[in-house]
Amino acid sequence: MSLNSFIFRKMCTKSDTTRDSGLTTPSEIQRFDDLQYGSDPKWNMLDVYRPKSAADSRLPVIVSFHGGGWVYGDKEVYQFYCMDLAKRGFAVVNYTYRLAPKYRYPAPFEDTNEVFCWLIENAEKYGFDTNNIFAVGDSAGATGIALYACILTSPDYAERYSFTPPEGLKINGLALNCGIYDTEHFCTVKTLRDYLPKHGSENVLSDLTVIKHVTKDFPPSYIMTANCDSLRSESPKMEKALREKGVPYHYKEYGSDDCKLYHVFHCNIKNAEATKANDDECDFFRELIN
Repeated sequence: MSLNSFIFRKMCTKSDTTRDSGLTTPSEIQRFDDLQYGSDPKWNMLDVYRPKSAADSRLPVIVSFHGGGWVYGDKEVYQFYCMDLAKRGFAVVNYTYRLAPKYRYPAPFEDTNEVFCWLIENAEKYGFDTNNIFAVGDSAGATGIALYACILTSPDYAERYSFTPPEGLKINGLALNCGIYDTEHFCTVKTLRDYLPKHGSENVLSDLTVIKHVTKDFPPSYIMTANCDSLRSESPKMEKALREKGVPYHYKEYGSDDCKLYHVFHCNIKNAEATKANDDECDFFRELIN
């Protein structure tokens, strides 16, 4: 692991531990923890969260592709954010995937595909409405879930990968939070070096550039950034790509002169602005429910 990734992990661990200090599982949430979705008993694990009030109901489901620069994060880091989404009337799948530098591109996409396979296979057991599947991602996770959506909606792009998505899988809508969408021209993220293959990295930068692979069939999307987001310049590029392809979307930048909001602020569920952003995104999903 590079020194940059080592430092990044340490900084994120400290920040996220402080962010979630004192939080506990909400009394209204039922959780199913440590469910294995793939062959790796360490990395291929997920949790499912549901509101207890909907115990006997099939619910629209949100899948969360966590951020962390491809080198950091797991379901434990995202549990409180994901349970907060579940409080809004959704079943939420919160998963861990293989991280760089031990596992490089395309490992997270292979794992994500396994998650969706697991979701379809276990829909009845956990009350998933497979006609209403949504997904969220932040930072590298926004890049990742957008690219997985490209795999589902662009046959030419899907040919780059060896796995096969579940037959008929459709993501009804995405929430893309503070992501990178033009990796070819925004490759200064130092942890990315640990994620790229040791050979052929230039081709992979093209493969990771979302805006090159969007088609008219890309899912309707809520694109979110913040006034002090370090990746703020990326979201308008995604908006432009969706607009040009005729894909329905909503674009929102949060924060004001009196309220500075930073990268992935929405994960801090103690924050009123995060509550507003997460409400808005779930309202966007509700408008897309079949």
